[in-house]
Amino acid sequence: MEFRHFLPSDVLKPYIKRYYIFESDADIEFEDTVFPSGDMEMIFNLGEGTWESFAGDRYLRTPQVELWGQITRPLAIKSKGRHTMLGIRFHTHSAACFLHEGIREFNDQVSDGCDIIGSPVKLLHAQLLEEKILNGRIGLIEAFLLKRLAGIEKKLFRIDKVANILESIQPTSKENNINDIASRHGITPRYLHKLIYEHTGLSPKSFIKISRFQLSLRLIAKNERPFTSIAYDCGYFDQSHFIRDFKSFTGITPSAYLGNKSPVSQAVL
Repeated sequence: MEFRHFLPSDVLKPYIKRYYIFESDADIEFEDTVFPSGDMEMIFNLGEGTWESFAGDRYLRTPQVELWGQITRPLAIKSKGRHTMLGIRFHTHSAACFLHEGIREFNDQVSDGCDIIGSPVKLLHAQLLEEKILNGRIGLIEAFLLKRLAGIEKKLFRIDKVANILESIQPTSKENNINDIASRHGITPRYLHKLIYEHTGLSPKSFIKISRFQLSLRLIAKNERPFTSIAYDCGYFDQSHFIRDFKSFTGITPSAYLGNKSPVSQAVL
């Protein structure tokens, strides 16, 4: 299996973190776990394989156009067959640019993008299946996204404000006080919470926790420092605080993760 990442065009960089393609020629089955990333994604299934995600008390087959909401806890998935999957990873704040529904409604689930967006994304999926060249497929996605951005200048102003707030938050700081963050941006703590929650699906506290967790994943993957050092560098109060948060997002300890890093969790770092 192979993951490849691609940067968006300059005009879309404020809204799209990256595109990626996942390809697997082997007709195999495997299970994996998706961890919270802080970002929403849209994934187009262009191959013959199938995916299932755990929902409630059973696995459900994912749709041809997957809209991944904010994942706030470990989510088990299953894969079978040969895959070609083309994904869009939005910035934390920017999926709201392209969707009309409340972002928080999609938390911890994989929704059908065709049900959410309708005929425009159905047409895009059909075009992606017909186009076999990767650059051509990326071009189709960019044209679709640019069209979705047209005519929403007022909405973009609010989204840019959320982006500035999120960029100013340092996840490694042990003193992320919501009142202080709000004061720096000239707004009330209540309005800060509302802005971030409406545009990301996360509370400010959850955003900080997931950002800190993602930083710890990257440091663990390098396997260059002890966990006590990683805990300190990521802004945790102590190692037990680090392990407790890590288990809440992955279901396992940092040492267990280091000994058994999964393909999907590594691909989204």
